[in-house]
Amino acid sequence: MCHVSVGHVARAIEEAGTPTVVVMVRAFRHRAVEMRLPRTVITNHPMGRPMGPPRDVARQTEVLEGAFELLEAAEENGAIIDLDGSYRPVSAT
Repeated sequence: MCHVSVGHVARAIEEAGTPTVVVMVRAFRHRAVEMRLPRTVITNHPMGRPMGPPRDVARQTEVLEGAFELLEAAEENGAIIDLDGSYRPVSAT
Protein backbone atom coordinates (compact mmCIF):
# COMPACT_ATOMS: atom_id res chain seq x y z
CA MET A 1 0.00 0.00 0.00
CA CYS A 2 1.28 3.46 -0.88
CA HIS A 3 0.89 6.38 1.54
CA VAL A 4 1.23 9.73 -0.16
CA SER A 5 0.32 12.98 1.54
CA VAL A 6 -1.24 16.00 -0.10
CA GLY A 7 2.07 17.77 0.51
CA HIS A 8 4.01 15.19 -1.50
CA VAL A 9 1.51 15.40 -4.34
CA ALA A 10 1.71 19.21 -4.32
CA ARG A 11 5.49 19.06 -4.45
CA ALA A 12 5.40 16.69 -7.45
CA ILE A 13 2.93 18.95 -9.27
CA GLU A 14 5.13 21.97 -8.53
CA GLU A 15 8.20 20.14 -9.89
CA ALA A 16 6.25 19.56 -13.10
CA GLY A 17 5.76 23.32 -13.40
CA THR A 18 2.25 23.87 -12.09
CA PRO A 19 1.83 26.07 -8.99
CA THR A 20 -0.23 24.69 -6.11
CA VAL A 21 -1.92 25.82 -2.92
CA VAL A 22 -2.61 23.26 -0.19
CA VAL A 23 -5.59 23.88 2.12
CA MET A 24 -5.11 22.31 5.55
CA VAL A 25 -6.86 22.41 8.89
CA ARG A 26 -5.03 24.05 11.80
CA ALA A 27 -4.28 20.64 13.37
CA PHE A 28 -1.78 20.01 10.55
CA ARG A 29 -0.17 23.47 10.43
CA HIS A 30 3.06 22.05 11.83
CA ARG A 31 3.23 19.65 8.86
CA ALA A 32 3.01 22.53 6.40
CA VAL A 33 5.86 24.25 8.22
CA GLU A 34 7.99 21.08 8.42
CA MET A 35 7.46 20.21 4.75
CA ARG A 36 7.96 23.80 3.54
CA LEU A 37 5.09 23.43 1.12
CA PRO A 38 5.14 26.14 -1.54
CA ARG A 39 1.84 27.76 -0.52
CA THR A 40 -0.55 26.74 2.25
CA VAL A 41 -3.86 28.09 3.52
CA ILE A 42 -4.70 27.08 7.09
CA THR A 43 -8.34 27.01 8.16
CA ASN A 44 -9.81 26.82 11.65
CA HIS A 45 -11.98 23.85 10.74
CA PRO A 46 -12.20 20.29 12.08
CA MET A 47 -10.25 17.47 10.48
CA GLY A 48 -11.79 16.30 7.24
CA ARG A 49 -13.38 19.67 6.48
CA PRO A 50 -10.57 21.99 5.31
CA MET A 51 -12.89 23.80 2.89
CA GLY A 52 -15.70 24.28 5.42
CA PRO A 53 -19.03 22.71 6.23
CA PRO A 54 -21.11 20.93 3.60
CA ARG A 55 -23.58 23.32 1.93
CA ASP A 56 -21.76 26.42 3.29
CA VAL A 57 -21.04 27.91 -0.11
CA ALA A 58 -20.11 31.29 1.40
CA ARG A 59 -17.38 29.80 3.61
CA GLN A 60 -16.10 27.50 0.87
CA THR A 61 -15.87 30.53 -1.43
CA GLU A 62 -13.90 32.43 1.25
CA VAL A 63 -11.41 29.56 1.46
CA LEU A 64 -11.04 29.36 -2.32
CA GLU A 65 -10.59 33.13 -2.59
CA GLY A 66 -7.89 32.96 0.10
CA ALA A 67 -6.12 30.22 -1.85
CA PHE A 68 -6.24 32.20 -5.11
CA GLU A 69 -4.98 35.34 -3.37
CA LEU A 70 -2.07 33.39 -1.89
CA LEU A 71 -1.30 31.87 -5.28
CA GLU A 72 -0.96 35.35 -6.74
CA ALA A 73 0.80 37.01 -3.79
CA ALA A 74 3.31 34.43 -2.50
CA GLU A 75 6.87 35.43 -3.27
CA GLU A 76 8.78 32.61 -1.60
CA ASN A 77 8.55 28.91 -0.88
CA GLY A 78 6.84 28.08 2.40
CA ALA A 79 4.23 30.85 2.33
CA ILE A 80 1.46 30.17 4.85
CA ILE A 81 -1.65 32.17 5.65
CA ASP A 82 -4.05 31.51 8.49
CA LEU A 83 -7.51 32.23 7.16
CA ASP A 84 -9.85 34.10 9.50
CA GLY A 85 -13.23 32.67 10.30
CA SER A 86 -14.42 29.51 11.90
CA TYR A 87 -16.44 26.42 11.14
CA ARG A 88 -20.17 27.19 11.11
CA PRO A 89 -22.29 24.09 10.48
CA VAL A 90 -25.19 24.71 8.11
CA SER A 91 -28.60 23.26 8.92
CA ALA A 92 -29.96 20.64 6.52
CA THR A 93 -33.23 22.47 5.99
